[in-house]
Amino acid sequence: MQYLIHATNLKKSFGGNRAVDGIDLSVAPGEIYGLVGADGAGKTTTLRLLVGALRLDEGQASVCGYDILRQTEQARAQTGYLSQRFSLYEDLTVLENIRFFAEVRGLTSKEWLPRCLEILDFVGLAEFRDRPAGQLSGGMKQKMGLASALVTRPRVLLLDEPTTGVDPVTRQDFWQLVIKLVSTPLRLPPNSENLGGEKEGGQVSVIITTPYMDEAARCHRVGFMKGGRIIAEGTPGELRATLTGRILELRGQPLNLLRHLAAGDEDVEDVQAFGDRLHLRLRQGSAGQVLKRLPQRIKSGGGTLSDLRQVPPVLEDVFIALTE
Repeated sequence: MQYLIHATNLKKSFGGNRAVDGIDLSVAPGEIYGLVGADGAGKTTTLRLLVGALRLDEGQASVCGYDILRQTEQARAQTGYLSQRFSLYEDLTVLENIRFFAEVRGLTSKEWLPRCLEILDFVGLAEFRDRPAGQLSGGMKQKMGLASALVTRPRVLLLDEPTTGVDPVTRQDFWQLVIKLVSTPLRLPPNSENLGGEKEGGQVSVIITTPYMDEAARCHRVGFMKGGRIIAEGTPGELRATLTGRILELRGQPLNLLRHLAAGDEDVEDVQAFGDRLHLRLRQGSAGQVLKRLPQRIKSGGGTLSDLRQVPPVLEDVFIALTE
């Protein structure tokens, strides 16, 4: 298989801090790859290495077949990047902002207008093309950032927590755009070539960092980062399967007391609040014993048990287990 993103043993340090510590990463055409991890895990640094904004200390990486050290500009030409702090010019209109990013990336006057209009229509901002960027909502600004990243029709899209701070409806809309993007064959500019010499029909690859596990569940594959390393990788289903049979859901009152009583069980590794209920992570093979003895423990401790049952693990359970 030919990967649009291929990296081996990526390393980057800042003083004595190893921000990225030996990452291997491959992303196929049409694939959405999610990078998740706690703050400081190395997610943003990884994206900056792949886009060429930071120079590797060690390792190798290529984008669409171009080495990011030896062929940096060719690799960047294939890449769209949306940073956590996307910078827009508030006094310029939406179209003027996109035009600016298009011309910075070398598009001619004949190229940028039809392409900008096409991209604005794709992200749902066509009717706001003449609105000053400073008057956009937070969600619209994020969509404008995506439009700026897409204006050169990149084969690779790197998105750094693009939905942080926006409302759930906007997050849903943004994800529909990303899914549509990887599902639709890319229309390349005339006389251009991409990986494998294709003239049209190539698919986009996306790496997205996110703090939201419901978004990670939308990715084709997910990599969990900790201490600059990817400590677990797989499809959402594969990752959830690592905790199969080890999660109990507990409901009752008062929740703080139930949490304390459950945490005291010898086979309970961890207890976390999930809204109005608790998730208990158990030692492998102990679910039957815990289900038998915990109700009596709760009753003796003065708590009220509403429900205790085994449930399928969710990615939050996996994330918590991996970050301990």
